[in-house]
Amino acid sequence: MSNFKKIYPFIIPYKKFAYLNIFFNILYALFSTLSFMALIPMMQVLFDQTKRNTIMPVWEGIANAKGFLEDFLSYYITTSTDNNGIGFTLSIMVAGIISIFLLKNLSDYLAMFFITFLRNGVLRDMRNAMYKKTIDLPLAFFSEKRKGDTISRIAGDVNEVQTSFLSILELIVKEPLTIIFTITAMLTISVKLTLFVFIFIPVSGLVISKIGKQLKKQSTRAQQEQGQFLSTIEETLGGLKVVKGYNSENYFNRIFQESTQRFFNLSNSIGNRQNLASPVSEFMGIMVIAILLWYGGHMVLIEKTLNGASFIAYMGLAYNILTPAKSISKASYNIKRGNAAAERVLEILDQENPITSKMDAVEKHTFDSEISIQNINFKYEKENVLKDFSLNVNKGETVALVGQSGSGKSTIANLLTRFYDVNDGTIAIDGLNIKDMDLQSLRGLMGLVTQDSILFNDTIKANISLGKLDASDEEIIDALKIANAYEFVKDLPQGIYTNIGDSGNKLSGGQKQRLSIARAVLKNPPIMILDEATSALDTESEKFVQVALENMMQNRTSIVIAHRLSTIQRADKIVVMQKGIIVEQGKHDELMALNGTYKKLVTMQSFE
Repeated sequence: MSNFKKIYPFIIPYKKFAYLNIFFNILYALFSTLSFMALIPMMQVLFDQTKRNTIMPVWEGIANAKGFLEDFLSYYITTSTDNNGIGFTLSIMVAGIISIFLLKNLSDYLAMFFITFLRNGVLRDMRNAMYKKTIDLPLAFFSEKRKGDTISRIAGDVNEVQTSFLSILELIVKEPLTIIFTITAMLTISVKLTLFVFIFIPVSGLVISKIGKQLKKQSTRAQQEQGQFLSTIEETLGGLKVVKGYNSENYFNRIFQESTQRFFNLSNSIGNRQNLASPVSEFMGIMVIAILLWYGGHMVLIEKTLNGASFIAYMGLAYNILTPAKSISKASYNIKRGNAAAERVLEILDQENPITSKMDAVEKHTFDSEISIQNINFKYEKENVLKDFSLNVNKGETVALVGQSGSGKSTIANLLTRFYDVNDGTIAIDGLNIKDMDLQSLRGLMGLVTQDSILFNDTIKANISLGKLDASDEEIIDALKIANAYEFVKDLPQGIYTNIGDSGNKLSGGQKQRLSIARAVLKNPPIMILDEATSALDTESEKFVQVALENMMQNRTSIVIAHRLSTIQRADKIVVMQKGIIVEQGKHDELMALNGTYKKLVTMQSFE
């Protein structure tokens, strides 16, 4: 129930549909009971067992309601038969029974009609909330998570909550009310017989609960396994070149099949347990019916304390309990499965996001003087990546960060954009700590071009206009020209409206990188961060991209994380990093003259 309470806020916007569902479920339960009770007078007419009554009964209060209804019914049947004949009375009875069954089924349809809006609304809102939370959470959260597992939670687990967990609404209204109304009717017919039945019902409940004991644990394992094989699909598709290039199809095929086999075994176990619920509950119900037939038949034929018509209707009512009882046993299993899914959904929804804007965060849309990094320490897990690191970047400067892999260069970019937060020290823009700035306005000041060209399966225009969604075609073409990309875009079949495929795979590496640069150009931020933007390119592509970068960096403050040192020789300041600390800094010529770490790096790349 604690999980249901957490999901309850998603139900609140659709509470009118819940109320309508409850209202029509009450009507369904009522008409379901009346449909069997209405058989009694009809069978009494058929077997000529109706008590003759020619005196109109008088209402004497709720305490005598049963007697009043019986007397009124016998009075109506007697006078109707005397005035119009037995055929007319029988027709009225049949019409009444048809009307009750019609109202029962109409109520059932309307109850399901309204619950559909609630279920699908909750499904949509939970998926939206899950997706929003997923893209809001910091990169650190996903560093150890499988993407496929997250996809499984958004797609499969949310759907399981909708189909299984929300069946609790049916469980607490429709089926229990049907049972309550039916038992009430059974008590009015025979208290003795009903009490006899209730001796056997707890035994049935005990047997059914034993079957579902392990269901939640198995459901959790099945949902985790689904996340596992979805991750395998996502990773295989993302690295298909490597899979094929290393002839690893059989290896990945085996991993996938092992996962789906485990899912197959768990699904069979869960399904068989669920499938056992219905026949077991029905068998236990039939056992109760059989005992009823024996004991009730004794009351009709030997004790003569119950008439035949009432006993037949009573048997119908007793069987009427079986369907909701089966539904309750099924729903209780569904709730166990839904509960397991809800826990996986809530794990993400309840995840605290440490990187957010403060309540009183300052919105800053201009960059006026300098970026100041003062005495920062940072570690991803245990070992410090940056140690007491300090650096000032003045407006208009191009500062290059160089060093061997693992020296902490890319970490600076991640901290400036607040993808991660520093453990100690401060990063400030124009004297304002970036933790005190509105997160969107901070990232609005920066353009980011990464080593991997991150493009989406959409048109060139849609990819480039991410930073300025209302950009005109002319603005996009201008950005492409600055990024040295228009020369190949104009030759594409549909120009800027050409779809570039999954991750831009219809384009070469250099073309993709130039589109990434065009995206940053169109955003037109005052601060540009280039994270090894040319390291993955061949020499020819690098020349095109380098020209594009130089065009873009004009009159901007740029922080360039460089792998290829040939690209940063004209930087205003080159910062040489080693194991998270600055070992040298200065212009290219000054550092070469020092004959230190920088010169060794240059020599290693055979650059003169």
